[in-house]
Amino acid sequence: MLSEWLKLEAAAGAEQLMRYNQVDRSPIGGYGMKRRVQELIRLLRTAMYPSVYYEGVPDEKFLEAIVAQHWQEAAMLLYQMACDVLRSECPTPGQRCQKCQEESEQIVKDFIASLPLISQTLDTDIQAAYEGDPAARSREEVMLAYPAFEAISIFRLAHRLFELNLPLIPRMMTEYAHQITGIDIHPGAHIGPHFFIDHGTGVVIGETCRIGHHVKLYQGVTLGAKSFQQEEDGSLVKGGKRHPDVGNHVVIYAGATVLGGGTVVGDHSVIGGSVWLTHSVPAGSKIYNR
Repeated sequence: MLSEWLKLEAAAGAEQLMRYNQVDRSPIGGYGMKRRVQELIRLLRTAMYPSVYYEGVPDEKFLEAIVAQHWQEAAMLLYQMACDVLRSECPTPGQRCQKCQEESEQIVKDFIASLPLISQTLDTDIQAAYEGDPAARSREEVMLAYPAFEAISIFRLAHRLFELNLPLIPRMMTEYAHQITGIDIHPGAHIGPHFFIDHGTGVVIGETCRIGHHVKLYQGVTLGAKSFQQEEDGSLVKGGKRHPDVGNHVVIYAGATVLGGGTVVGDHSVIGGSVWLTHSVPAGSKIYNR
């Protein structure tokens, strides 16, 4: 019978997979981490913007209670995830390490305390989109319909966790944003307020990139690495400044590529579409393809 054959094959196949799949035997960050990352994002953004992300019609009388509930659930979920990640890296895995618990608790406290400031910064991003796109008819439209706000809001949250030395979770957060928007921002990047990405698809912003305030990018812009240093054995050198810096009040048009850790785009510059730039340009520059 086919069913009996399937049972035998499934058992044999499972045994082989478990023999080679060490990740599943000792999961980094625990099982179901991707699902939990998405749930964390939902809880955090609902606490910050219940009128946009709450799954239902929030009653104004209970709005503060809704925010408090999602705030608390997000904090508890983040604590559990942080414990899982830290324990997976702990010299004594599988044990209820007191140090891992204490570090996780402090990460949660510091992160949750940052949410009001993150919300304030995102408010400037919403305003930048509204002011920077003549098609935007309201701030609510920006929040509901613009992929840039989807990606930037997740990035702002992830960046704070990255600052708190919990890199795995924010990397997964921004990769989730990449999947649903096509905008790839490393959580290690530093991005000032009033940031806007118009259209957005194909934008890439590297880990060591530093972007000032009032910066506007269009689709297909890459702020990336020019080359990678290698160790003597040929392996890549980790860390180091690899990505460019972009000053204040800069506009970079569609398809432009700016590369290199030593590359600086000066304040009030304009980089035209499809430009390939691997050297610094002074403030007030206008760089176009000829």
